[in-house]
Amino acid sequence: MTSQPTVTGAGNDPGGPAAPGNPEGSGLQAGLKNRHLSMIAIGGVIGAGLFVGSSTGIATAGPGILLSYALVGTLVVLVMRMLGEMSAANPTSGSFSAHADRALGPWAGFSIGWLYWFFWVVVLAVEATAGAAILEGWIPAVPQWGWALIVMVVLTATNLASVGSYGEFEFWFAGIKVVAIGAFIVIGGLAVFGVLPGVDSDSAGLGNLTDHGGFLPNGAGAVLTGILLVVFSFMGSEIATLAAGESEDPQRAVTKATNSIIWRIGVFYLGSIFVVVCLLPWDSEAISEDGSYVAALDSLGIAHAGQIMNFIVLTSVLSCLNSGLYTASRMAFSLGRRGDAPKAFARTTARGVPRTAIIASVVFGFVAVFFNYRFPDSVFLFLVNSSGAVALFVWLVICFSQLRMRKIIEAEAPEKLVVRMWLYPYLTWASAGLIVFVLGYMLTDTEHNGRTTVLLSLLVAGVVLAIAVVRQRMAGRRGADAEARDEVRAG
Repeated sequence: MTSQPTVTGAGNDPGGPAAPGNPEGSGLQAGLKNRHLSMIAIGGVIGAGLFVGSSTGIATAGPGILLSYALVGTLVVLVMRMLGEMSAANPTSGSFSAHADRALGPWAGFSIGWLYWFFWVVVLAVEATAGAAILEGWIPAVPQWGWALIVMVVLTATNLASVGSYGEFEFWFAGIKVVAIGAFIVIGGLAVFGVLPGVDSDSAGLGNLTDHGGFLPNGAGAVLTGILLVVFSFMGSEIATLAAGESEDPQRAVTKATNSIIWRIGVFYLGSIFVVVCLLPWDSEAISEDGSYVAALDSLGIAHAGQIMNFIVLTSVLSCLNSGLYTASRMAFSLGRRGDAPKAFARTTARGVPRTAIIASVVFGFVAVFFNYRFPDSVFLFLVNSSGAVALFVWLVICFSQLRMRKIIEAEAPEKLVVRMWLYPYLTWASAGLIVFVLGYMLTDTEHNGRTTVLLSLLVAGVVLAIAVVRQRMAGRRGADAEARDEVRAG
């Protein structure tokens, strides 16, 4: 394992893009256009978890779930600012893993890189199964496992074609999500204020924020529990910094994605959840039975609300699958470039596609899908729980990496600090403290499997970390032996 010795630009970064048209094996290519990056950045914060999982959070915290989303959203904004600072100075497909490699040591880059890869290949199985369930409901002639296979094969082919193909698919997937949730906010907002033509909803109104047991009907502690339920729906915000390494102007792309994260979270998460809890009482049975967004649409008398939402969720699932495979393969590529994964992972086709890294990632995804159908309550449940806290681990590593990288960049290339973390280092330490607090609070949560998730994730992280430390020590010994042999020859 080797760490990156200097702050580099996109052109000579070991994980960055090669010039278009380079021969096979030369590296990634700058195949993503600015419109691709813009939509990837916007769509990255809108996961299927927002549509599917928000009902549990609302049932737990009531209207106070808005505070849960606001707290986690603020944390994500701060973490993305730190990551943006490092990635704008050194755009790379390895993103935070490559930054951790240099700032904290090869053990850190190895550990967090493989944990992140593990997280996304498990997500592939989860999302493929979710998408297959929707498709089977529409076309039952094809079994669910068949739909999962079809979806995985199609998106694998897309990623294998070129990075431009991935970007184009994601542009449209994310575009549908953005338009759908934007329309939901506008229509729902008009209904909340009683100005939506043709709709007379008795249940809608700002009074739903306080009329049913108050804004915090289950107490302030429910806000913390709500944080545990919503934190993982924000995973994916960092994808834009990985994809920037294959864009035409990486530094501009990272800067733009970082600066726009505030309004993206404010509009799509807080805005849409605000509309939901204003359209219906938080304790409405429809929210728990049909899902928060379907129930909200139904309350407005919109026909076929369930099927409309199924289509939007399917789009989100396909978007997550597409980005998950891309993200996992680029992390594997970066690990291969740094000697932390098989060298084959670092080879690319003539079109700049890390074919082996993609195939290896999707193979593990297929295996996880098999486990989901064959051993859903044992092996697959272990995979899901043991990857569940990786998002928090990634954010924590970003915090500690930024604390060190700021000093390195200021010493070596201060002109590269085009994005700066606010109130450094105080907000960085505060963010790290909040993440540690959330992890600690999860250990007290037995109702929503928080304790199991943290313990199993720590177990897997411990195994990966042990491998990283052993590898680093072995590399150090080999280096020392080589130096000793050179001295003997010289003598």
